[in-house]
Amino acid sequence: MNFPSELRYTAEHEWIKLVDGNVALVGITDYAQDQLGDVVFVEVNSLDQELAANEVFGSVEAVKTVSDLFLPVAGKVLEVNESLNDSPDKVNTDPYGDGWVIKLEVSNPADLDALMDAATYQESIH
Repeated sequence: MNFPSELRYTAEHEWIKLVDGNVALVGITDYAQDQLGDVVFVEVNSLDQELAANEVFGSVEAVKTVSDLFLPVAGKVLEVNESLNDSPDKVNTDPYGDGWVIKLEVSNPADLDALMDAATYQESIH
């Protein structure tokens, strides 16, 4: 499994990466997509909303289950990865690249420091 060191991770298996100032990409981890199986639908109903850390911002539907998506840190949902509408399998094939789920304006970038680094996350799932 792949756990890029430049990302921060949550206990609920989301990852976050600052990409431009206080704008970050958020998605689910390689471990999460593996546990879910084939992703068939990604729903985000929180576009343009300000949400608190750990609030549900959407869901991922796999063949056998539906799983809520939790915001790693507080912020405003700026954009949804529209390419997942036609190709939700990108979450499986490229969870840290083309399979990102939302773009988030982070309220306080220092909040990322409270999340797990790659080594800590990897230990938490074993």
